[in-house]
Amino acid sequence: MEEPFQLQEDHSLLQLAGLEDSNVVLGMTTRIGGNSEAPYNTLNMGYHVLDNINHVNQNYDYVSKKLSIPKNRWISAKQVHKTDVLIVDKTFLENNQQTPPNFDIQYDGFITKEKNIILTAVYADCVPLFFYDTDGSCVGLAHAGWRGTVKGIGSRIISCFKEQGIPIESIRVAIGPSISQLCYEVDRNVTDQIPLNYHTDEILKQKDENHFLLDLKQLNKRILLETGLEEKQIKVSKYCTYRSHDLFFSYRRDNGRTGRMMAFIGLKG
Repeated sequence: MEEPFQLQEDHSLLQLAGLEDSNVVLGMTTRIGGNSEAPYNTLNMGYHVLDNINHVNQNYDYVSKKLSIPKNRWISAKQVHKTDVLIVDKTFLENNQQTPPNFDIQYDGFITKEKNIILTAVYADCVPLFFYDTDGSCVGLAHAGWRGTVKGIGSRIISCFKEQGIPIESIRVAIGPSISQLCYEVDRNVTDQIPLNYHTDEILKQKDENHFLLDLKQLNKRILLETGLEEKQIKVSKYCTYRSHDLFFSYRRDNGRTGRMMAFIGLKG
């Protein structure tokens, strides 16, 4: 299958192919094109790491210009590896600040029907899950590390879409760049929390008695298929954040001292 996320001309953004004529804006930053210095070089979008705050602000200004949507229309939150989903509606927008970073609220998932709003979350190996409908009326975003994945953050977003009146057959999902199975070794402290029906070679490959290679992308896909989505409704990126050193930050590869990419999705007005 062809890689669904296409690198843009200056290599600072990846965007989902096939949405060029849509009102959906969907993509992810790379580590290229910013102002941050090592080990956060260069397009670090993480305010919570020990980067120079002025550099991070400059990086946000850079991406804001690329997306042509001002930062006061960006939604962010403190990410806590749970499954709470924020519904970004007019009431929320009237009563809350939007400009990142917004660490006063804690969410790992968002959905909105509002126009010219960008939902954002940051990553450095975890899985970005992008959701949109074929009518271009609703979008969602989730941050899925192994905890959020096992707890069902993806299926929770699907439920929220349905609660908003979006039929399951109209929903599309893109599973973005993240760490690959070959690079993601976990122990039984993790695998014991993954239901046994997902203990297949496709998702978990055993290395020895206590260590396994986990495919977070495929685990998310399996969970999403169980919501009623069909294979044709889900696209999966081949990019590995661990192996593609020049393109991505990786928490595991860089032993925690690294920057963050930002996933984004929104509806143009």
